[in-house]
Amino acid sequence: MEIINSTPDDTETIFKLYDDAVAYQKKIFNKHWQPFERGMVEREIKEERQWKIIDSHNNILCIFAISYNDPEIWEAKDTDPSIYLHRIVSNPLFRGSNFVKEIIDWAGIFGKTNTRKFIRLDTWADNEKLISYYKKCGFTLVGITTPTKTAGLPKHYNLISLSLFEIEIEDTDT
Repeated sequence: MEIINSTPDDTETIFKLYDDAVAYQKKIFNKHWQPFERGMVEREIKEERQWKIIDSHNNILCIFAISYNDPEIWEAKDTDPSIYLHRIVSNPLFRGSNFVKEIIDWAGIFGKTNTRKFIRLDTWADNEKLISYYKKCGFTLVGITTPTKTAGLPKHYNLISLSLFEIEIEDTDT
């Protein structure tokens, strides 16, 4: 397994995986993502913020995006140097493979290399199953928020409450 940047050639696969994720969300939960803007994903790829986990045969096992700021959601805490994880999606053929743990390990190294102090993510505040999973993966629930400025966010962020999670990136040099 390897975590590498997504490329423009991955765009159709990324959107197929988003469609698969939405179908799965509709089966197991009362909320789901709304369609993502193609330009947003293309921008993330260009800025090297869209990632994929591949196997030795170059099969895409999982995708995710990162950002270095998330002020609409994290508000004042956004001033902390952090790496924010977004839209983690497992290929349905490999669902249940605990890719979040792999991503956390990668993000810890990547974050430390890029002078980040926290790994952060969010999910719907009433998604107990995912909240429990993130806690098992080592995240600490640090609060709940209802974003009020959602103009720069995907559509599904309108009028929702979010659970906020973080893991402190340890400084092993001290």
